[in-house]
Amino acid sequence: MDGRWPGWGADAGLVVLTFLPALLSQPYVDTSGAAWASLTVYEAVGVVILLLRRRLPATAFVVGFAALLVALVGSAGAGAKLSPLVFLPLAVLLYNLGNHTASWRRTVSALLGVIVLGVAGLWLNRMTTDSGDFQGGLDVLAALAPMPLAWAMGFAARTRQELLAAAERRAADARRAQALEAAQATQRERTRIAGEMHDVVAHSLTLLVVHAETLRARGGELPDWARTQVDGLAAAGRQSSGELRDLLRMLRDPADAAPLQPVPDLGELDALLDSHRAAGGTVELTTAGALESVPGPVQLAAYRVVQEALVNARRHAPGALVRVRVDDAAGELRCEVVNSRAARRGTAGAGVGLGLISMEERVGALDGELVAGPTEDGGFRVVATMPLDRADV
Repeated sequence: MDGRWPGWGADAGLVVLTFLPALLSQPYVDTSGAAWASLTVYEAVGVVILLLRRRLPATAFVVGFAALLVALVGSAGAGAKLSPLVFLPLAVLLYNLGNHTASWRRTVSALLGVIVLGVAGLWLNRMTTDSGDFQGGLDVLAALAPMPLAWAMGFAARTRQELLAAAERRAADARRAQALEAAQATQRERTRIAGEMHDVVAHSLTLLVVHAETLRARGGELPDWARTQVDGLAAAGRQSSGELRDLLRMLRDPADAAPLQPVPDLGELDALLDSHRAAGGTVELTTAGALESVPGPVQLAAYRVVQEALVNARRHAPGALVRVRVDDAAGELRCEVVNSRAARRGTAGAGVGLGLISMEERVGALDGELVAGPTEDGGFRVVATMPLDRADV
């Protein structure tokens, strides 16, 4: 209803502005009953034609001209005159013809039909009227002379609209082409990065796993503590290899982003902590709440936070006790990882400084908050808080 009202309002305003002037000026031209009867019938027919002008522009113009011709010839035959403003609807119909008729064949046919009707009307007017005052002459020619200008204005308006529409289509095509080019450039870059990672990281990681498996095969020649370390090294290498394969697949083809192995969640925290212990670390885990009901994206982010925090503890605080607490309360998941002071000196220059940035990005993507910093006793503390209503992320 609201969307259709402006169109009907414009039509109502156009009807008033087109037909009311003739009614107001008619008393100053002729007040005879024949003049009022012809004007009334003509305007009643004209209103209907004007309302149908958009659907049938050529037909509306021809019928409107015919109605005007009948009104003029009929009133002249009865010795009555109509106001010159009765030509206003014809101007509107001509503008509409130029604005809504794209077919030249229909336009030319409508104009030829009007010319034939005009000639027939003039002949009929001569036949039915004896007085020169009621025969079509210069007054009719003067009223019809500006009419082609109305058609030209309508044609110009339609041409401008078509040019604007064509410009909008070109702009849309350019935007689509630009977006496609950007997507292709992004995919090329992703493929290049995936190739570099495969050539450098994957190759080195594969060698690490091969060496670890070789040491395991000769486990009888190693001390007990070394066998434990080698087992942990081989397990971590295999897990990292699988995750790296998933990452490379996603980089090469984002549409094929399904992982080759299950995405880790909080149910695998025990295995993660066991790998930390196998690497010589000490860790304690405390959980609270129904963690199995936590949305998958939140579980994955929490798992990655704990994983990165444990890696940082091994690098910068080897031998330190690490306490991990994960609890689900008050509509959010809180994950806290605290390590004490290092038992021995950490590896100089370990890491590339992107661990905390990666954790912040993961937690921030879930509208969560990450707080990390040193503790008073010389340790380090990481706290991630994530709302549970972001399961759709």
